[in-house]
Amino acid sequence: MNNPTTQTFLGFDFGTKRIGVAVGQNVTRQARPLLTVTYINKEPDWQTIKTIIATWHPAGLVLGIPYNMDGSEQPVTLLAKKFGDNCAKHFGLPVYAIDERLTTVEAKAQLFADGGYKTLKNSEIDAYAAKLILESWLQEKN
Repeated sequence: MNNPTTQTFLGFDFGTKRIGVAVGQNVTRQARPLLTVTYINKEPDWQTIKTIIATWHPAGLVLGIPYNMDGSEQPVTLLAKKFGDNCAKHFGLPVYAIDERLTTVEAKAQLFADGGYKTLKNSEIDAYAAKLILESWLQEKN
């Protein structure tokens, strides 16, 4: 039987105030929310991202790119792509982009279904959205 090599990936739900982060791996194609990175002086908290990468040693980063429902780009689309470029440059890891339309809506719905309004904290929504982004990519990749 062919045993695939287990690889860890980090998923990012990019936002202009918070960035949700999740971790997952390719064998089970499952992910779990980790945390939400905030901004410091209008920049992502690069030190926290560096620490997460050093902790998990991912094979790559998966970044949700937000588009309008018609597929067109919006201002945050370009910012997300710039974030991905910066991650690739800073950390020397491949960055895989995936369309993340409606991921936050789906995250809110699933969190609400699991625990009602008390689970709808922004930080939890962002990290859960990152989980959905990463799992979607892992399912497509395999």
